[in-house]
Amino acid sequence: MPLPTSPVIRRARLGAELRQLRRREALTLEQVCDRLGWASTSKLSRIELGQSRPDLADVLDLLDVYQVPPPQRDALIIIARDAAISRGWWKSLGEMGQRQRTYAELEAGAASIVEYQPALVPGLLQTPAYARQRIAAGQLIDPAVDIEADLRARAARHAVLRRVDPPRYTALISAAACEPRGDPIEVWREQLRHLLDLADLPHVTIRLLLAGPGPLPLTPFSCYSFPDPADPRTVMLEALTTDVRLTTVTDVERYQRITDYLLEAALPAEETVRVMARRLDE
Repeated sequence: MPLPTSPVIRRARLGAELRQLRRREALTLEQVCDRLGWASTSKLSRIELGQSRPDLADVLDLLDVYQVPPPQRDALIIIARDAAISRGWWKSLGEMGQRQRTYAELEAGAASIVEYQPALVPGLLQTPAYARQRIAAGQLIDPAVDIEADLRARAARHAVLRRVDPPRYTALISAAACEPRGDPIEVWREQLRHLLDLADLPHVTIRLLLAGPGPLPLTPFSCYSFPDPADPRTVMLEALTTDVRLTTVTDVERYQRITDYLLEAALPAEETVRVMARRLDE
């Protein structure tokens, strides 16, 4: 059975490998585009930066220019085909925004996901009612948000934790996120029950952060690794209006150290379940 792949990550890997091949041949962007008759360097630049779905014919032309031998060529063609995929399950949700689409593409091929949330329950763990409260609050920042479309997209993404080959998922949640703070009490009780149900899944780990030896990070982030070790590990930083994707080794290792610190500070999974169950009883 082929390994699951993440199109956005395959695009990043393909771009990095094509850039390395170009530099190995000591060619500039302009020289390559001149040889191929491309009107400008922007097309090649976007391919190398993983910012566009590559056309397989363009990739084959680039491999010819770089004189890539058959074994390596065949491997890169497979990566290019994965990178060009545009019809994942999320394609049926035409209204899915680009931010959620990026997360959906990352989740589609992830072998493991670690999410840190200092103030909210992570999106993959939210009930529809809890998510509705959060999306409605977000309309203060972006009045154009379509609540119903966003809810349908979030609900579809939740299936990743129930599929046959789910990723190993770990949620590190600040204890502050486990308080109603103005939410209707029944919304919060349902959310707590949902967290307890998910914690029973063998591939899902939920751990609360009560306090640490130092301050907790203020920015939510998610870390993704993939079945193919050559695919770049990725960190997503979540901001109010946009998200930042990090793939450089330096950035990823920095967030791995932060994650290790949070794992050291968090309650064990069994104790987290007891705390959440006790809070539900209260």
